[in-house]
Amino acid sequence: MAISFDKALGIHQQALSLREQRQSVLAANIANADTPGYQARDVDFRSALASTQGSSNGEGLAMTVTNQHHIARGNATQSNPEPVAPKYRVPTQPSEDGNTVESHIEQAAFADNTTRYQTTLHFLSGRFASMKNVISGGR
Repeated sequence: MAISFDKALGIHQQALSLREQRQSVLAANIANADTPGYQARDVDFRSALASTQGSSNGEGLAMTVTNQHHIARGNATQSNPEPVAPKYRVPTQPSEDGNTVESHIEQAAFADNTTRYQTTLHFLSGRFASMKNVISGGR
């Protein structure tokens, strides 16, 4: 019987990819904190993850299309979702030079995203260890 990694890994594969993308956006915001006119951006993680899973319409998880020649049914999605477009963040206290980066907010979001990324990696590591245990027969 073949192992289905999509079933075994669940939503964590897409979550890891989205966390990585968000980390890049937050790092760019922090790097441009002193750039006049720079507009802070962020990825709405919940809606991005929901759209990769096809659950934005309330139908639950989507089927994965792994080849362009597969017949798409209902809420099918590609297995490698394209990067999600970041949205501009509305500042609580805009600066006079047009920069909307608020360092304390960006740093807190960066730390939170890092922790969640590490948690997802830890969870996936546990899943792989469990699969390895099953394959080796518990030895």
